[in-house]
Amino acid sequence: MIPIEIYGDGPQALLLPVNPTPIEGVAAETMRQYGADPALGQTLIHGVRDLVRVIAFDYEGFIRQHPKPETLTPENVAADFLSVADAAKANHFAYYGYSWLGMVGIQFALRTNRLSTLVIGGYPPIDGPYQEMLAVTTIAYEMAESTPSPDDEWSTAGLSKAETKQYVTLYKALQGFDDEAAQTELTCNRICFVGSADEIDYTEHWGNIHVGLANPMIERRQALEEWGWQVHILDGLDHMQAMQAKHVVPILRSALADL
Repeated sequence: MIPIEIYGDGPQALLLPVNPTPIEGVAAETMRQYGADPALGQTLIHGVRDLVRVIAFDYEGFIRQHPKPETLTPENVAADFLSVADAAKANHFAYYGYSWLGMVGIQFALRTNRLSTLVIGGYPPIDGPYQEMLAVTTIAYEMAESTPSPDDEWSTAGLSKAETKQYVTLYKALQGFDDEAAQTELTCNRICFVGSADEIDYTEHWGNIHVGLANPMIERRQALEEWGWQVHILDGLDHMQAMQAKHVVPILRSALADL
């Protein structure tokens, strides 16, 4: 069972895979040191609840508590999201996800005709780094529960073998995915955004892997817009900065106002 919290009573619904409860204590301080907002989910909810009925569910937290090492596939994630919508009695809905939750938003949109608007941040809709992310998650899986190094962001997060394996399973399932060819199958309203500095260079400990998130959207912006995407490039922001509510809420409100 995954807890669902519903806010607002607008005629349209927004599926929002965030933790609606602010994190407190030592964990919150650690998040702040990394530039994260312990109350991000709550701030996003309150930023749009006057426009739509927000259906909040902490999917990332849920699969951390209940890992799916062999079954976290695009099909199963989409089925989980539809189960949330069904439980909330939302026949049609918008969806917003950031980073990997933005990436699976594309997979979700390809598997349902109930999605009215898709908003994704921190992951490019075309030329996505699927191979690079498989490499990163595989290394994370191999290092899970080992002694963390200073730049080992996965191990310092305390992820177990089962928790890291599920992301390997997800990216393995996406290795044959042609995100450019898929554009013709996307019919809902689509908005994407990224910080212009969202390029991640992993150290030698991580195989010197480069994960490009901003450049594909900057370089292929015209193509994305021709396929129907509204594209927002947030000047100078990196991955952690671009996900903050002060940048996301205006984009969300603009997208949801058209529902």
